Amino acid sequence: MNHPDNTWYTAADKPELVTFGPVHGLGVTGQGEPGGSEYGVCVSALYAVAAALPSPHQAPLEGRWWVEDPRPYLEVPRDQWRWHLFLRLPDGLEPGAVDRAREAARPSGTAVDRVQLVTFTEGQCAQLTHHGHYADEPVSLALMDEYMTEQGLERAGTHHEIYLSDVRESDPAKMRTILRQPVRPV
Repeated sequence: MNHPDNTWYTAADKPELVTFGPVHGLGVTGQGEPGGSEYGVCVSALYAVAAALPSPHQAPLEGRWWVEDPRPYLEVPRDQWRWHLFLRLPDGLEPGAVDRAREAARPSGTAVDRVQLVTFTEGQCAQLTHHGHYADEPVSLALMDEYMTEQGLERAGTHHEIYLSDVRESDPAKMRTILRQPVRPV
């Protein structure tokens, strides 16, 4: 079984342009603030199914975020944020392995039926590694927006975050998050 390409989990400290093909993993969709009750239920379900796979793979938690509101996303109340949480899986996973893992994880009591095997392709993206607390991400996002404008690009998909640090980490000096935004020419 091939393990995911490590370039998926790397990004420069300054905005850069990258391209990614299709990736496969466990996904679950929900709504609510990061760290809220629904978010916690879904994270637990993802990890329960991942742990029941024949060769458990420890991938960083990822989130693709959006709002269904005409206001700028940071002005929308966090309980209205929508997300796809994702754990990338190695390529070549045996067909049916996720279904068997979901059944094996059912006794955990988590919402394992919400966990699905998903594939998505981001294509061309602007990205960078954000160092620090999640609340400080708007500074890094502004750098990415400036970079996209300079490159003649605009947003073309959902905002994507890869949590390289444990999501429970509270020391900003240890927190690292890849911020990734699919783009297209203006």
